[in-house]
Amino acid sequence: MAKNVREMLNDFVNGLGTLGETNGQVVDSFMNLLGSTYEPKALDIKTKELISVGIACYNRCEYCIVYHTYKAFEAGATKDEILEAAMVSVAFGGGPSMAYSVTLLKDSINEFENDFA
Repeated sequence: MAKNVREMLNDFVNGLGTLGETNGQVVDSFMNLLGSTYEPKALDIKTKELISVGIACYNRCEYCIVYHTYKAFEAGATKDEILEAAMVSVAFGGGPSMAYSVTLLKDSINEFENDFA
C-alpha cells in the first residue's frame, strides 16, 4: 500500500516545530547544521539535495526520502536526476536501496513533480 508522502512531509516539518517547543536548543542546533550544510559553496543546493536523496535511499530513511525528494524538486532537479541519484545509492546499498527507490521514492516523485513545474 502506498504511503501518503505529502502527509509524511507535513508530519516531519510540523514535528520539528512541535519538538522545538520543548527542545528548542536541540532543534535549533539541528536546523543550523542543515542551514550551514546546504548553503551553496563549491556545490549548489540542487547537487546537495541529489546527494541527500541518494543517502536517504541508501539509509532507508523514509522521511528523509520524502523530504529530500521535495527539496530536490524545489532546487530545480528533474525526475531523471533524482532517479539517477537514487540509482547510485543502489550500487552501494543493493536490494534494500532499490526497494525504497521503486516504492517510496517513486511515490514521492509522482506526488511532488508537478509542484514545481
